[in-house]
Amino acid sequence: MRTASIDTPAPAKAAAQAASPAPSGAPLAGWASLGAAALLAGCGGGTADNGATVQARLLQGGPGYPDGTPAGSTTSSADHAAAGVQPRLLEGGAALTISATAAARFLAQAAMGASRADIAAVQSLGYAGWLDAQFAAPRTPARWDWLVSKGYNDIGLRNSEAGFDACAWRKLIAAPDTLRQRVTLALSEICVAAIDGLVGAGWRAFSAAAYLDLLEDQAFGNYRTLLGKISTSPAMGQYLTFRGNVKYNPATGALPDENYARELMQLFSIGLVQLNLDGTPALHNGAPQETYGQDDITGLARIFTGWDFDLAGQGASTPDFLRRPMLQIAKRHETGASTFLGHTVASGLNGAAALDAALDVIFAHPNVAPFISRQLIQKLVTSNPSPAYVARIASVFNDDGHGIKGNLQAVLRALLLDREARNVPAAATTYGKLREPMLRMLAWARAYSARSASDSWAIGNTSDAATRLGQSPLRSPSVFNFYRPGYVPPNSSMATAGLEAPEFQLANESSVVGYVNYMQRAVSKGIGDVQADYSSLLPLAGDAGALVGEINTVLAAGQLSAATLSLIAGAVNAMPAHSDAALHNRVYAALTLVLAAPEFIIQQ
Repeated sequence: MRTASIDTPAPAKAAAQAASPAPSGAPLAGWASLGAAALLAGCGGGTADNGATVQARLLQGGPGYPDGTPAGSTTSSADHAAAGVQPRLLEGGAALTISATAAARFLAQAAMGASRADIAAVQSLGYAGWLDAQFAAPRTPARWDWLVSKGYNDIGLRNSEAGFDACAWRKLIAAPDTLRQRVTLALSEICVAAIDGLVGAGWRAFSAAAYLDLLEDQAFGNYRTLLGKISTSPAMGQYLTFRGNVKYNPATGALPDENYARELMQLFSIGLVQLNLDGTPALHNGAPQETYGQDDITGLARIFTGWDFDLAGQGASTPDFLRRPMLQIAKRHETGASTFLGHTVASGLNGAAALDAALDVIFAHPNVAPFISRQLIQKLVTSNPSPAYVARIASVFNDDGHGIKGNLQAVLRALLLDREARNVPAAATTYGKLREPMLRMLAWARAYSARSASDSWAIGNTSDAATRLGQSPLRSPSVFNFYRPGYVPPNSSMATAGLEAPEFQLANESSVVGYVNYMQRAVSKGIGDVQADYSSLLPLAGDAGALVGEINTVLAAGQLSAATLSLIAGAVNAMPAHSDAALHNRVYAALTLVLAAPEFIIQQ
């Protein structure tokens, strides 16, 4: 990278090699420390040094400082203050400080990304205080309302999905209730509906927006309530094909559609095998036990008959019916008894009452707490949580301390403040997760206040792995999400070590190169009129070490090793710095290389 232009493809190709799928012999954290030399091959910087990179991060309230300074260190409180580490008081008056890197690491788990302002808020409020503020933050205007305000409800757009990607990205990038947005995204990857499957009614953009708004409404609510809302959602009725479902026809032998009944159990609530509280399989004679069988699916499917759009006498000339819950058409509903999971919903109930009874049966199943808790941990914190961590969070799911099951706010608080979330053991090789491509892009957008001057947010569908991110909001290729929670990369060291690496299902040669090239363009040119603000970085651009160090803190929570920092700084130092354009190019290069670094891509 000895030219002033960032457009040369060599850095992107080299960075893509460094960011390629994990090689054999390199479990999660180990892989994050590999490829430093490859990262800058062709960039003219640095020498190879693949030393260990994982630093211990101390539990809030534990001995020492959360920036990694151990108890008993000679580093003084004045030294921490000079470094921007703010003191906090614990019970008993003991001092606690949260460093910028510790705050950024917390935000990598709890937010869509970290800016310097977000980091300062965590340092000022503390972890628990920041969560309190986020739980109390008001909802921002709905995606649906934005679509209407932009005229996407014009009848001429009925058969278009225009506007959806814009309203989805707008929230993810700019909404201040960043925890709510992160949880909404996680829920959309557990209780999956995708815009391509929202067929049979037109207005797909509005159906998809209504579904995301529903998830956002319930992100801090109760999981039982969420299941009820999903089960009467027009979008879910479309996607899993039970909208218009009718009872058994004895003349033709036609049975009710079983699609939603199956996925509700398998993916949204109890999973395939019986679980212990800690998420491990509950074995019988040494073998896993299935949670349900075909008879259970058939019995539950009877509940999901008679549901259809609530047109309210207005027809489908506007999308409004897609915002209303589905209603019951009594003559289509199966009123006989329905038996599943060892329980029977009595005959004679109307559709709404039968649905409530069925969901109560499912929600009472002991699998729900560990099955959902483990997936939330995987989405936010680490792909391979210890059984003890899962058990602690599942216990809160089962009882929030006030006798309530399914309190997502209590679950999220416990999950993000747990010692396994706040502390990474030194030399950990199994801890962490691959950042989803969407979250990598969003980390950049949030860190540097990317905004659309026209409020059009024309980022579009980023699903193409070869040229974009290989992932886009509410565009999963199937009900099984972009990746399976139990995915293990075949023929890999992670498989040998018995580790799950869900997001690696998205990683291949095409997606790695596509991501790096896409982010190189996004960083230097923006995405349409979505442009980042680099005013905090340009004053540092003449000092490569300071520039890369700042990006490392904000984007990577200080996870880049000294060797990688030196390599990137060396490449940036080789670039001219004699003009405003040259300084911008240095910023672009530093950002692109950090975004491609394995130590950023693996979140710890």
